Amino acid sequence: MFDIFKTQLGTDFLLISSIIVLLIIFAFFVYRILRNLHPKPSASKTDADIKEFKKLLGDAGYAYDPCQDIFYSRIDAWQKKFGYCRLYDEAAAPSGMIIDSEPITFEYAGKRWLIQLWKGQYYLNTGAEIGVYLAEGADLSIPNLFNGTFYRCADKAEQPHIAFSLIKNDSVLFHREGKHWWLTGFMPGKFSEPEELSMHVRITFNNTTMCMNFIKGMIKNGYPAYEILTNGISVEFMFDKTHTPQPLTRTEETDWIIQRNNERICNRFMEITGEYDCWHDKLRAIREKEPLLYEALMTFGKTRIIVKPFDQLKKYL
Repeated sequence: MFDIFKTQLGTDFLLISSIIVLLIIFAFFVYRILRNLHPKPSASKTDADIKEFKKLLGDAGYAYDPCQDIFYSRIDAWQKKFGYCRLYDEAAAPSGMIIDSEPITFEYAGKRWLIQLWKGQYYLNTGAEIGVYLAEGADLSIPNLFNGTFYRCADKAEQPHIAFSLIKNDSVLFHREGKHWWLTGFMPGKFSEPEELSMHVRITFNNTTMCMNFIKGMIKNGYPAYEILTNGISVEFMFDKTHTPQPLTRTEETDWIIQRNNERICNRFMEITGEYDCWHDKLRAIREKEPLLYEALMTFGKTRIIVKPFDQLKKYL
């Protein structure tokens, strides 16, 4: 009886072993078939895609942070030569950017300063910005074009140390810091309403006088003193709601229409690129599957369309 049981056990073992071997062979052939359907890009093609990606970023004035998967403006970005004026904010919404802006003005060392914050949806990206600007001359008064202050961007010696965390519904999306004239961060494919976002901001100035003058500018805008933390050199606060008038191009009706389009574009972007980890792969997939979305990839912050009014302003500067 034992010999019969032993023989049966051996037969079962051989049967199971054969099935496992057949399954392994089957899995191998399935892998080969799928690999042929989705071949791995050649090294030369991958290198070309990476070069193209870097060139697109460089031309746009940005760099990429792979750890946080965000884009950010470089210190030598071409946007610096265009300075800042209110017309740029008015051009944002018509360009598909629904963003809250918060200009904080103050005087220091005989110059008029502007530190401005932005947060919201930059077409395909959820993002935020802090810009540092100065004005030394008289305001511009150009009939039928612009009445107001034109600011230049802060030079290296004038740049404070800035830090901010962008938060959506109590979750930190990313953090940026450094000495800069335009500290930014943009998260592609992420859709947000501006009111869902807040910025935890910390700015360190060169001295106490400059810091206190900035705080006076905040209070003048409507920030309660108890919401502002300072040690005399640095100031820390939350930018969650605006305290200043928003651009005239921002209306409830048009914001809704533009945001629905932005949301659709973000969803389509994630649908196409969700399976890829590397940006050059995402870039290739979009170019092949949705060419119209290709140009939107580098639409961050101040684009060439937004600063177009500069062409008319520069003769008056």
